[in-house]
Amino acid sequence: MHYALLFSLFLGCSAPLQIQSDLAVARVDHTTWDHLLKKHVDTEGNVDYKNFASDTALLDGYLKALAENPIANDADKNEKLAYYINLYNAGTVKLILDNYPLTSIKNIFRPWGKEWITIGKDTYSLGDIEHKILRRMDEPRIHFAINCASYSCPRLWNRAFTASQLETQLEKAAREFVNDPKRNKILSQKVQVSEIFKWFKKDFTKRGSLVDYLNRYSETDIDKKAKINYLDYDWSLNEAK
Repeated sequence: MHYALLFSLFLGCSAPLQIQSDLAVARVDHTTWDHLLKKHVDTEGNVDYKNFASDTALLDGYLKALAENPIANDADKNEKLAYYINLYNAGTVKLILDNYPLTSIKNIFRPWGKEWITIGKDTYSLGDIEHKILRRMDEPRIHFAINCASYSCPRLWNRAFTASQLETQLEKAAREFVNDPKRNKILSQKVQVSEIFKWFKKDFTKRGSLVDYLNRYSETDIDKKAKINYLDYDWSLNEAK
């Protein structure tokens, strides 16, 4: 990622990155990705990377299809969200497989900064997709849908995200993550949550406090005056044992 672009990112530019391509289309088929997830990811989000490696041709084919069929800028918002969430997750799995075996995504040099993902005529990094595209779409639940191949991340779903089911999928992902005792420990007066809520606090507090946002999904009613602390993030690989 160019440093000028990175600097503008952290200044909080409001407009999403626009993908320009003569090949842009409104809909993309995510069936192959759905098949790969069902085959190699369990219900807890653990990935069987060893066996996933045998399907790298299918994964590469899916990423190639996304590259050759960029989602149109004027496509429905849910179509665009599904496209980029799936692209981010598939790209992350591809990155792990290309460097496997390893114990953490952080063993890879600049895992979110290296530009290698093709969309139309241009090339982007995972960081570009997350920060300059997805986060600009004013949908904080994307943080519960994209997966960074680590134990403390929201689980990698073993189903692809689709435009038709996106609202249901994002709501379920948010509720599951917030109430997951492995990643958040919530009591009425004592709240310990994932560092995701610290790193991206601005995304969660556009329409209220962080407690307000958590209470939308928490099974425990959090007192508005409760103090929030953040749990250490475990970057261990989300690998099936």
